[in-house]
Amino acid sequence: MPNSIAPWADRTGRILLAICSIATFGALAQGIQQMIDSSDEHLMTEAWRTLAYVVFAGLWAMLAVWPRGQRGVWELVLFHKIAITVFALAVIDVPTAKQHVIIDGSLVVATAVAYFLCRGWYSWRRQV
Repeated sequence: MPNSIAPWADRTGRILLAICSIATFGALAQGIQQMIDSSDEHLMTEAWRTLAYVVFAGLWAMLAVWPRGQRGVWELVLFHKIAITVFALAVIDVPTAKQHVIIDGSLVVATAVAYFLCRGWYSWRRQV
């Protein structure tokens, strides 16, 4: 059947998504420290960025559990991570830009591979 998903592919994709989620919680710890160390004028920006790690960790966890049950989540996550990677490349001489190219670029690759392995586009099929 052409629409079937190989169990190994589905499992591998889900594992990649789980790794993305867990890694993002690791970034949360770093973000909390940056929030604590932040000046008052940058505190809200650091808080917004740090709390976004929880959102992204949750999105990857949702995709790992229900890879074909979340319309648009794959595309939103990929859009953001691709956009950040491209922006970091555009401002490569800015401090931390190279770090973002490596980290966010790796997340793009892992998420894109998982999208194909799990057949993420199936989420757009009409449920009967």
